[in-house]
Amino acid sequence: MSTTSSASPSGAIATALDRAVYLLDRELAPSQKIRAFRRAADVAEEVGIDEIEARVQAGTLTDLDGIGPSSGRVISDAVLGVDDGYLADLDQRTTITAGVGADLRAALRGDCHSHSTWSDGGAELPRMAEAAIALGHEYLVATDHSARLTIAHGLDETRLQNQLDEIAALNEKLAPFQILSGMEVDIFEDGSLDLSDDFLGRLDVVVASVHSKMKMPSDAMTRRMATAVANPHVDILGHCTNRKLSGGGRPPSEFNAEIVFAACAQFDTAVEINCRPERQDPPEELLALAIEWDCKIAINTDAHAPGQLEWQPYGCDKAAALGVPVENIINTWPADDLVAWTKTHATF
Repeated sequence: MSTTSSASPSGAIATALDRAVYLLDRELAPSQKIRAFRRAADVAEEVGIDEIEARVQAGTLTDLDGIGPSSGRVISDAVLGVDDGYLADLDQRTTITAGVGADLRAALRGDCHSHSTWSDGGAELPRMAEAAIALGHEYLVATDHSARLTIAHGLDETRLQNQLDEIAALNEKLAPFQILSGMEVDIFEDGSLDLSDDFLGRLDVVVASVHSKMKMPSDAMTRRMATAVANPHVDILGHCTNRKLSGGGRPPSEFNAEIVFAACAQFDTAVEINCRPERQDPPEELLALAIEWDCKIAINTDAHAPGQLEWQPYGCDKAAALGVPVENIINTWPADDLVAWTKTHATF
C-alpha cells in the first residue's frame, strides 16, 4: 500500500517492507514485530541502497542494528528480485477467504468502523482510504475514538474539527470514493455520550461503544446501553459484549440483551458484528437474538491498520450462517443511502 515507487532498488525495498507490515497487520501479529519491520525500513533508508546491496551480497545484512532475520529476508528478496520468498509465504499464510458469507462479502460497499493515527490507529487516514479502495470499497467511515479514551489519544472537538477538514480535502482527491465522517464515541456510565450534540449532529455515522467500567452490574449496564442506543445521534452499537478472546482474554459484560436489542429495534440503531479476530462480537447466540428483533446489522472490521480492513469475511460468514438478510446490513447500502438513513435518527 506504499506510494513509494518500486522501479528503483530502494523503492523495491520500501514497497516490500510496507507490504510485510500490511500482511502482519492482517494476521494481527504482535505489535513489537510490526514495529521491528518499520524500524528496518528506517534503517534501510538511513544506510542507503549501496550499503544494503553490498551487505546482501556479503550476507551481513542482519549485522545492522534494527534489521533482524525476518526483515532481512524481505530486504534480501527485494534486492535479488525474489518473488516466492518471505512475502509470498506470509501472504499465503494470512489470506482471508469468505466461506458461506462470500456473497455477503461481495455485497458490502464499505466499512463503518475504522481507526487512524488521529487516535490509536497505525496508519494515517489517506493510507486507510487507499487500502479500502484497493479492496473495492466505495466508502470508509472514519471512527476514531472520542476524547475520554485518553489511552487511545481520543479526539476532542478541536482535533475532530481538524479531522473533518482533512476528510473534506481528501474526498476532493479521492472521488468517487468517499471517506464518511464519524466517531467511535464512548458511552458514559449513565448512558450519555462523550461528544456534544452539536458535533454528533455534524457526523455522517456515529458508533457508540462501552470502553470503561465493563464489569458494571447487569441492570446498570443494561440501562447504560439502552439509553445510548436510544440517543438520536447514535447509529451503531459497537462491540456490544466487550469480550476479548485472546491476549489474556476478557469476559463479556453482563446485560439484558433482550432489552438492549429491543431498544436497537425501536430506535433503529444497528448492531455491529465486530470482525476483529480477538473480539468476534457478538457471539452467535446474541447475534441470533438481534436477528429475532429484526435489528439492522453493520459488519465492521474495527480496523486499526490497512491490512485489518480485510477482516470482513469473518463477520460475513457469521452473518450468513445465521441468516441475516442482506437488506438489513447497512454497509451493503450506497453511501448516500447510508447517510440518508443516519440522518433520519435525529427526527426521533
